[in-house]
Amino acid sequence: MKGIGVYVMQDERKIGEARKKKIVVGFFVFIGFMWLCTIISKSIYASRLPIVSVEGIEEKYVEHIVEAEGIVIAGDKNPVTALSGLRVDKLMVQVGDRIEEGDVLFTIDMDDLALFIEERETQISKLQLQIHTIMQNEELARQRKALEEERARADYDALARREDTLVGRAAEDVNQAEHDIEDQIDDDEALKDNLQAAAYAEADAKWQRENNMKDAGRRVEDILLPEEEDATLQNYQIELADLQEDLAKYQKIKDQEGQIIAGQSGLVTDVYINVGGRIPDSAVMLIADDAVPCQFKTMIDKEQKKYISLNDKVSLKLDGNSRETEVMVNYLAESESMPGNYDIYIDLPEGSGMPGLSGTMKHNEAGEKYPCCVPPIAVHTDNSRRFVYVVKEREGILGMEYYVEEINVKVLDENEYWVAIEGALDGESRIIVSATQEIRNGEIVRLG
Repeated sequence: MKGIGVYVMQDERKIGEARKKKIVVGFFVFIGFMWLCTIISKSIYASRLPIVSVEGIEEKYVEHIVEAEGIVIAGDKNPVTALSGLRVDKLMVQVGDRIEEGDVLFTIDMDDLALFIEERETQISKLQLQIHTIMQNEELARQRKALEEERARADYDALARREDTLVGRAAEDVNQAEHDIEDQIDDDEALKDNLQAAAYAEADAKWQRENNMKDAGRRVEDILLPEEEDATLQNYQIELADLQEDLAKYQKIKDQEGQIIAGQSGLVTDVYINVGGRIPDSAVMLIADDAVPCQFKTMIDKEQKKYISLNDKVSLKLDGNSRETEVMVNYLAESESMPGNYDIYIDLPEGSGMPGLSGTMKHNEAGEKYPCCVPPIAVHTDNSRRFVYVVKEREGILGMEYYVEEINVKVLDENEYWVAIEGALDGESRIIVSATQEIRNGEIVRLG
């Protein structure tokens, strides 16, 4: 019996130890399961977080590059003109052609030219006839006036002689009346009356002579007055001279068989006529003057204007030329055709470039060195506020986690590659430059 009890106790001990082992194994299995759940939970949680890329703050020089495309234009253009109204028969040149002095630019329709010549000759004949008629009428008027003057002077002289005779007779009557009174010893009232009447008659004769001679003199003066001015003859003569000058020009073109000849060498930059059309009363074409160097013309915007000024040195590369040339900005002003932009003209070295050639102007403005620079993509704008997102760490329910903090910054300078900023940042700040989805202040993220 005693042996049996010992055996039973040993079995119970073994059963207890086995139970303890199961408990321990179960505990570790539970711990392992919980760890696995935690890992799975973290993985699921983390998989839903935005992934961000970060960069640190860098010390950089913020330089500015002004680059603009443009075109070479003529430094000076001379107009080619011809008699307006004529019809163009053939056009020998086009824009971009280089010509020499004496080259034929275009020809005139000879039949059309003949009509112009005939028209001018007819107009000249009519004007010459009108001028001849006016001159004949003026000569007749001059002769008529001379005859009127001669007759008026003769009438004046005859009237003067007659009036002098009448006054003389009246004076004689007065003298006779005075003698009659002197011959009488006693005074005779009748003689006194006669003397008085003779004196009155003499006075009346003198007054009549004065008035009649005044009227006759005025008639002579009226005849001598100049005729009213009439510009008809002068206008006809001016018109005739113009027509004769035009006819001479038409005749010269006819003598040249309708050819319009270049008076200079150069490059044709503009053509304003076409075959079958009529010549305008302005320039028919423009030719670049070879004696004047070409210019490069380009345009920049208001932002670029901050970094380039008049007389600045720039580099210029023209198409077809592998080398850049250092030139100077000779003109810089706001564009009249596009307000808010600025025209730039650059004088090219003599012998370089030709009108119509394209090119690129470049100017590097050395900027300042800033201790806090980030890529432009890292700086965000909300109305007038500028800010960046930085990544920071904190303790979370699943351990250490990364979160987003929005920091306001002030932009000091910027270019295509860098933005110089200042704000609550330091050398350890990690700036978010990209994210897999939209992020906000305080949001949990994970680093990519």
